[in-house]
Amino acid sequence: MRYDLVIFDNDGVLVDSEPISNRHLAAYLTELGHPTSYEDSIRDYMGSAMHRIHELVLARTGQRLPADFDSTFHSRVFDAFRRELEPVAGVRTVLEKLRADNIPFCIASSGSHERIRVALRKTGLYELFGEEHIFSSEDVGRGKPAPDLFLHAAERMGVAPPHCAVIEDSPLGVQAAVAAEMDVYGFTAMTPADKLAAAQALFSDMAELPRLLASTHK
Repeated sequence: MRYDLVIFDNDGVLVDSEPISNRHLAAYLTELGHPTSYEDSIRDYMGSAMHRIHELVLARTGQRLPADFDSTFHSRVFDAFRRELEPVAGVRTVLEKLRADNIPFCIASSGSHERIRVALRKTGLYELFGEEHIFSSEDVGRGKPAPDLFLHAAERMGVAPPHCAVIEDSPLGVQAAVAAEMDVYGFTAMTPADKLAAAQALFSDMAELPRLLASTHK
């Protein structure tokens, strides 16, 4: 391994949450009078911090979402997570290999701190991270595609950006990693490969990731 830190997105990379959260987001926006299909939600909002959802709806419709939108949405999604959420296939093996090889890793997610912890605890991955290795868009002024969150995570972990690898499944996350001058690996299990074309390399199965991290660093 040639990297000093591996930074993981959470939703869709560590936990298989994107189908659940985007299904509920589409339904809730539609309920509020903003017709949104599941496919629309994946295309427009996957990988976004909550503020970006508000901004896009306002820009498109001229209407603001309700003041309690975030809390209501999170309540619905968290309830679904506790019933349905599973880890991404193979990701525990990847994390355990990194730990065995003494390669530090952390999370940098657009989700809230509460969302990250609900997901990690339900899937049994929390024990592999711990509090000091979890970073959220709530920690910085701008979420993805700005580089702020990845730069914040690297600084807190004590690693220079060029020595970091980012694992992402959203176009916004790939943009953020590139802007942070980090190598980024695009996970295409749910996202079309062409949407992640700016990544260092693409992969569709977590079993491929250790080899990529060891072989494709510039």
